[in-house]
Amino acid sequence: MSRVVRVAVGVVQGADGRILIARRSDDAHQGGLWEFPGGKVDPGETLAKALARELREELAIDVLASEPLIEIRHDYPDKSVWLQVCRVTAFEGEPQGAEGQPVQWVQPEALPGFAFPAANRPIVNAIRLPRTLLITGEADSSVDWSLRLEWALTQGVSWVQVRAPGLSDQEYHERLDRALALCRPRGVKVLAHGDASRARADLDGVHFNSEALRACRERPVAESAWWGASCHSPDELRQAARLGVDYALLSPVLPTSSHPDAQPLGWARFADWVAAAPMPVYALGGVTEAHRAQALASGGQGIAGIGFAWSPVTSQR
Repeated sequence: MSRVVRVAVGVVQGADGRILIARRSDDAHQGGLWEFPGGKVDPGETLAKALARELREELAIDVLASEPLIEIRHDYPDKSVWLQVCRVTAFEGEPQGAEGQPVQWVQPEALPGFAFPAANRPIVNAIRLPRTLLITGEADSSVDWSLRLEWALTQGVSWVQVRAPGLSDQEYHERLDRALALCRPRGVKVLAHGDASRARADLDGVHFNSEALRACRERPVAESAWWGASCHSPDELRQAARLGVDYALLSPVLPTSSHPDAQPLGWARFADWVAAAPMPVYALGGVTEAHRAQALASGGQGIAGIGFAWSPVTSQR
């Protein structure tokens, strides 16, 4: 069995939203690639102390505030790494390559253009994904649907998954067109829901339901497009990982009125399953904005759902 190296990783984000990355020396493990600063956690050392120590040594900054982003376990031929990644939201000092390493500030959307170690790909995805993902719900008409989406966009929604299982293909694509018309001017990303047949070049990606995921044998969308999947078990999460899914929704975490017979996972089981998943995972099912902190504390990327931003009350719009 290869040795496991526990690593504290800091995603340092400036006030302008840019992310700091550093280039590994050519003679280091995975030399010449870009990385997020950090280093090994010493025996008996807490994650917070290790992160503060490493960023002081590497970047000459003092960490003032951070939050969990993602944990990743990755096997290389010569060793296994356990990356505990935190987003550094406040710091003192001017970051610099204190050990002589080149550093660069990069917009989050530009990160995929840099060569990172394989274990860092989920980190790049987690940085670019939102903490809240809206799934569109039912509506009385196409006009009502548009009004609900417009209201949701005023609540700060930045990613929209268009789910409408009762529509014909033509009606569904018309709804996607409407979503794009409303979302694009606001810079909001739009994803289709279903399977590969719903993918379109003018969308940001496609989200597979669990049935489509189980039937899939290879990545069905371009690497430049987002690919998500709904999962309900460790086996489905492992299938998603094997195929290179960019993010997953795991449900149901809590009891839901839409699926009253489904056995909820609860936060402890959600955390256990997420810990073994090498990709960002959202909590879905019975969650609200009030549960977002719990989702993050349990290792999740955030929350996904309908009710928290799909208002049925006309007076609220």
